[in-house]
Amino acid sequence: MKELTTYYTNKNILFKEIKQIFPKELDSRKKIDIYGATTIDSKFYAIFIVDSKSRFIRKNADDLMELCEKLATFLGHNFKKKELLITSPLCSKAKEYLKQNDWSVSVDFM
Repeated sequence: MKELTTYYTNKNILFKEIKQIFPKELDSRKKIDIYGATTIDSKFYAIFIVDSKSRFIRKNADDLMELCEKLATFLGHNFKKKELLITSPLCSKAKEYLKQNDWSVSVDFM
């Protein structure tokens, strides 16, 4: 959580609320950190942190988008910003696919 707040503070984004949602609450068995956050100017962020050794491919991007839809249903609102913070290698097709669907992707998060 500290790394997350430091990362966004360096980008001049301040959150008034950050809530961690466990994948089990969304009926998922994925090893992923999920956060729902609200900035001080009332923008809603869906933040997904992926830390794995294997490459993040297009199939994983589809799973991530499905997980985001479940998160929107679970919390009861759509998100203004959807972000993926990733430390593993990222397939260029997956990155392009996410960007086409209004996602922000940051590689080498921590």
